[in-house]
Amino acid sequence: MTKQGFLALAPQYTTTSELLSAAARRRGMEVEVLGGAATVRRGAHYYGGPGFAARVADDLGVALLEPSDDWLTALPYEYTGRHIAMSTLSQARRLSRSAFVKPPREKSFPAAVYPTGAHLPPGPDAPVLISDVVTWAAEFRLYVLDGEVRTGSQYTTFGRLDAAPLEGHRHEAAVRAFAADLFSACGDGLPSAVVVDVGLLSTPEPGAEWAVVEANMAWFSNCYAADPDRALDVVLHSAGPRTALADRDHRFCRPTEDAAPAG
Repeated sequence: MTKQGFLALAPQYTTTSELLSAAARRRGMEVEVLGGAATVRRGAHYYGGPGFAARVADDLGVALLEPSDDWLTALPYEYTGRHIAMSTLSQARRLSRSAFVKPPREKSFPAAVYPTGAHLPPGPDAPVLISDVVTWAAEFRLYVLDGEVRTGSQYTTFGRLDAAPLEGHRHEAAVRAFAADLFSACGDGLPSAVVVDVGLLSTPEPGAEWAVVEANMAWFSNCYAADPDRALDVVLHSAGPRTALADRDHRFCRPTEDAAPAG
């Protein structure tokens, strides 16, 4: 296949980086693990953590796409199956009820169900998402490009790791139907290349059997049992040369030192 630039990897090894590296080499791409004194080249695609990305994105000339922090809160209830609000950690500490609390972006503290706000870990004030507590019978990770699910994987059942390919799964048709409806109605609120997690609620309300778990950056997501070749298509678009950034994606581009903040 024709070369598509090269794939730059953060130095921390993961099974996903290994799978994506093999997929990139199969299509004729160079793969380079960054770190040390090596010169960083422009024209790259990137896979790895946001901390390392902040150090090298400008030198690589990469546009890092990520969903908006408040995307979940803007979804209609029929797609979430629970109430979700954007708040701050200081406000969350005042909760007197149990709630699921998570950072919308970086994993600054564990995303979990906290009995009350007093149980949240210490740390500086920061944005958080607060949602009703639900139980997921199964959760699926979907790699989405231009509103189309390219590949996916089940990753948990009842909170336990249980990876299995979406292709051929007994819930595949239901997952794809829910995703098609979701992206048709709300896809404009997502970058063109993104990972969206959806799940089967164990005790759903009428008409809300499937719901959105969250959306994530494709360039920093575990692909579990998804097809790595198809997942790579999404990763390459989610963190590719800034010169090729589509107009619709400018507002989803993570700000860098030499770029103005996205709208």
